[in-house]
Amino acid sequence: MNVMLNGEPRELRDPYTLQALIEVLGLAGKRLAVEVNEDIVPRSQHNEFRLNEGDRVEIVHAIGGG
Repeated sequence: MNVMLNGEPRELRDPYTLQALIEVLGLAGKRLAVEVNEDIVPRSQHNEFRLNEGDRVEIVHAIGGG
């Protein structure tokens, strides 16, 4: 299955959850904002949310600083 991840094509095995993608990217446990097809997906839904062919995924990692 192919998705767009932050504007770049990415091939994933099927089926694939949003949580699995976050873990593969090494972002598990981080403060994230995740959007799929222009809709924000709450953290509480990451485990159940299944990605589909052609989905557009945007993941923003919050980094503190000052």
